[in-house]
Amino acid sequence: MLQTTIAGSLPKPSWLAEPEKLWAEWRTTGDELENAKRDAALVWLKEEEDAGIDIVGNGEQFRVHFVHGFLEQVAGIDWAKKTKMGIRDNRYVVDVPTVTGPVARRGSIHGEEVRFTRAHTERKLKFTLPGPMTICDTIADAHYGKRADMAMAFAELLNQEARELEALGVDVIQFDEPAFNVFMDDVKDWGIAALHKAREGLTCTTAVHICYGYGIEANIEWKKTLGSEWRQYEEIFPALNKSRIDQVSLECANSKVPLSLIGLLKDKQVMVGAIDVASQEIETPEQVAATIRAAAEFVDPARMLPCTNCGMAPLPKPVAEGKIRSLAAGAALARKDFGG
Repeated sequence: MLQTTIAGSLPKPSWLAEPEKLWAEWRTTGDELENAKRDAALVWLKEEEDAGIDIVGNGEQFRVHFVHGFLEQVAGIDWAKKTKMGIRDNRYVVDVPTVTGPVARRGSIHGEEVRFTRAHTERKLKFTLPGPMTICDTIADAHYGKRADMAMAFAELLNQEARELEALGVDVIQFDEPAFNVFMDDVKDWGIAALHKAREGLTCTTAVHICYGYGIEANIEWKKTLGSEWRQYEEIFPALNKSRIDQVSLECANSKVPLSLIGLLKDKQVMVGAIDVASQEIETPEQVAATIRAAAEFVDPARMLPCTNCGMAPLPKPVAEGKIRSLAAGAALARKDFGG
């Protein structure tokens, strides 16, 4: 009951990349860089285990960005051909690489880092992959013509990768889909179908992480426009509840998402965000437990996984360390309340 986990990224140590920054460049190259990535992964595995996190990950220490870390090993993308594109319905406008031909993996993308991570922990292991819709909202298309068609092509590559990672011992594969709370009609039209293609044939647990984004200025400003209640999930949770994905995430810590929306996920395990990643204040275990208790009004604790609202890459490392300790300690308090 109440197995804890992290939504995704954790801060990179200062000797690996510039801290507290998204898209931070690596500090070194070649074999030295690969060794540094492994060292950083070991640091976070140790921190998670010492804190008492039940389902651990490597904190995405092997990739600069949660989407581009996958795309960098995909053929059919011209990284020199930059296209100016609005991302997340024009929340950000940036120059992005362009798909110019059929996409295909050049080989295993994350296999080596999973082998390494799996060999260094006996706990359940989660690995995150970008979801097909979010990939298509982060890269320009000059080949497929329809976003849905490109999503299905990427979903096939994700499925190839996910099957390999499951065979290497991954217990939970999480698809990150922040685009799901922006393009709600597309989620129902083809987004969930693309997720199904990405998880086809998997027997491990599958999760979809939907969120309002990192605690960065652009996201914080966007959230100010969403009103006193954030009800975007209300449009897509019924469809996700009917999906073949096992776990669905929800931000509950310092969020304006009504907790009652959890009731729309009556057939799913729910990753209950009990840690606010947009604040550097470290929650107390009692605050975490209070969030879990509040969520328990709408979801049986047996289906609940206390989690972070999102990844913590932009946070100072000591803050992230404190937050994961409080997450585990707060879940332990709540577990006693529920007799687990």
